[in-house]
Amino acid sequence: MTRKAPAADADVSSLPPAKVRADGLTYGRAAAIKHLRGVDERMDRLIQLAGPFTVRPEGVLDPFAYLIRSIIFQQLNGKAAGTIHGRVLDLFGGEVPSPEALLGTSVETLRTAGCSGGKAASLHDLARHMLDGEIPSHDELRTLSDLELVTRLTAVRGIGPWTVHMVLMFQLGRPDVLPTGDFGIREGWRLVYGHELQPTPAAFRVATEAWRPYRSVASWYMYRAVDLYRAGQLDVVGA
Repeated sequence: MTRKAPAADADVSSLPPAKVRADGLTYGRAAAIKHLRGVDERMDRLIQLAGPFTVRPEGVLDPFAYLIRSIIFQQLNGKAAGTIHGRVLDLFGGEVPSPEALLGTSVETLRTAGCSGGKAASLHDLARHMLDGEIPSHDELRTLSDLELVTRLTAVRGIGPWTVHMVLMFQLGRPDVLPTGDFGIREGWRLVYGHELQPTPAAFRVATEAWRPYRSVASWYMYRAVDLYRAGQLDVVGA
């Protein structure tokens, strides 16, 4: 299989990742918070209101198993997705299948476990990419740049940038990821900065340039902004 050349992607970094720290991050929490609090008054107030940054990545131990789960869980609530995921594993004795075993299982069989036809096709495509050596190993996940990981993983049917962004932010502890396709993050920005409408992804990139190189942390605080708004506590930020 011919690998696609990485395209320019303003949502992630193209630089090699730093070494993973004891807390699972590749950057310092204190430095990130200091930078973001200095960006503007509203970000400073949001961080004070939301409290400490609590993300502690555990790392992806088995990329193939993680991506199987990610494909199955897409567009489903947690309970339903968990049930289907369990049924798929049951087809293989309760274990994560090998790529060969997964590719050798028919779409019809996968559908008996609750997968849609599209997800079954995506699982087969994932298995093919794994067999062709296109899915990074555990060690490669730690050494490849954000951009390279986005490029390689989104080549698989059913895996989009958002899925890889979540891996980068919450599993690999990368500092400068901006999930422009995430409704919750853009909604948090809208609330914090007092806009009537959410920005487009392109406008969101421009508006958040000051967050670099800690856009992952800022994005997490946008999730917290939505939580605070629902609890009736966000008016302090926008005042």
